[in-house]
Amino acid sequence: MAKKGTGAHGTGRREFIRRSLHGAALLAAGSRAWSAPAAGETPPNIVFLFSDDHALRTISAYPDSVGQTPNIDRIAREGALFRRSYCTNSICCPSRATILTGAHSHINGVRGNGNRWDGTQPVFPRLLKRAGYQTALIGKWHLRPAPTTEFDHWEILSGAGGQGHYYNPQFQTAEGAKTHEGYSSDVIADRAMSWLDGREEDRPFLLMCQFKAPHVHRLPAARFMDLHENETIPEPPSLLDRYQGRLPHADKAWMKVAGIRDHSLNITPAKGRVPKDDRRYSFLARLSQSQRDAFHRAYDPRNEEFRRLRAAGKLKGEALVRYKYQRFIKDYLRCVAAVDENVGRVLTYLDEHGLTQNTVVVYASDQGYYTGEHGWAEKRWMYEESLSMPFLIRWPGHIAAGQKPTAMIQNLDYAPTFLDIAGVPVPKRMQGRSLLPVLQGKQPEDWRRSIYYHYYDHGKHNVPRHDGVRTERYKLVHYYTDDSWELFDLENDPQELASIYGRPAAAALTVTLKAELTRLRALYNVPAYSH
Repeated sequence: MAKKGTGAHGTGRREFIRRSLHGAALLAAGSRAWSAPAAGETPPNIVFLFSDDHALRTISAYPDSVGQTPNIDRIAREGALFRRSYCTNSICCPSRATILTGAHSHINGVRGNGNRWDGTQPVFPRLLKRAGYQTALIGKWHLRPAPTTEFDHWEILSGAGGQGHYYNPQFQTAEGAKTHEGYSSDVIADRAMSWLDGREEDRPFLLMCQFKAPHVHRLPAARFMDLHENETIPEPPSLLDRYQGRLPHADKAWMKVAGIRDHSLNITPAKGRVPKDDRRYSFLARLSQSQRDAFHRAYDPRNEEFRRLRAAGKLKGEALVRYKYQRFIKDYLRCVAAVDENVGRVLTYLDEHGLTQNTVVVYASDQGYYTGEHGWAEKRWMYEESLSMPFLIRWPGHIAAGQKPTAMIQNLDYAPTFLDIAGVPVPKRMQGRSLLPVLQGKQPEDWRRSIYYHYYDHGKHNVPRHDGVRTERYKLVHYYTDDSWELFDLENDPQELASIYGRPAAAALTVTLKAELTRLRALYNVPAYSH
């Protein structure tokens, strides 16, 4: 039962205004212009639904998709879907840090997955909390260490290096650790709605509901283990990419579909034959007997067929790539199906509790993902599939339904947007911009025409450090460890198969884009290149 207050316009409302003014005073020095909610207007709630490694290609609201995501699509249908949404650094922890701080990696300190999180820096959940919001994060956090004062309440996945487990996940809380039986996406949604049940009804809330899926190792919910099994999922055109027309870096990357290890495709020994001391199959040990039975029922026949084809010599070269792609993409879509189903559960909760009208709902992911494009299954690069990230937002009565804005946005815009929505001042340290003008059809004339990207985790998956600039049509990438460059015309080469860097016809364009890259580095105070 939710805790009762004194009414949205009574004591609870006065307390909200008092705390809002207190928050404004704390940030008055060096804050941007802002407008508080109108007198008598209840500040909106914010529900941030977030997944890990979710490719645009697997969200049916986006063009040329595979699979169906009707609940995620509902957010787009009732609100806005951004078609030019990009990350600043395509890897988990840096993206999450940028979302919280509204700042690039070199500002928030999380350049790679190994960097520690500084929880004392300005983050939008804490600023909302100071302004009277109830705040919670449920699900995948992945940053280290755990939250301190960023949220009123947090329950974060632990184990598997902070990734959490798909089955019977363990959660770390301020009070200790607790394991919840069930499937990760279901449990996270359950815990999120449980927190909503216990909130104070007369105060606005921020709920960050963050799923592990569809991150590797992809283990679907039992109810989805047979989804797409009798289908052939379309291959991306560049699945068999030979990496010609680009620098050698792409060919040397350790992320090829052909290299996915068997156990990561849920290829295991049959039921009763799984070695107990083999770490490759340790994920099965977390499953209850009934969960393991469901796994073996679904996967043992497929794995027996795999062994038969391999023994017959039919899984070599391109045939192996195509086989592994089907195994990979089907499990990926099965994990997405559970995310989508739980997005629907949360939306239904809002409907049934009268919260839909005054709640902003966002669906996003920490970055995109290669679902076979360029023969890969990973992220990190500045190529489109991992640079692009989904961003769908709904706010009835404030955001017109069915919008598809073309403005270029990045994950550093989320924090300023949430603060702007709540009428809380945006600190100058935040480098993004509020999306509200864009969503209200009033895109500023000085809105960005290009975005800056920087990947720092040199050597991980054999991907070198690089930064770059993307405009509406062109992309210039600088691999600064060896001072090499790639340039793509995205209109004529949307798959980024042939760099035009160094061609005489692209000389003037190259000069222009290098100047723009220099301008963006100065704008965002990026330190000098470090090799």
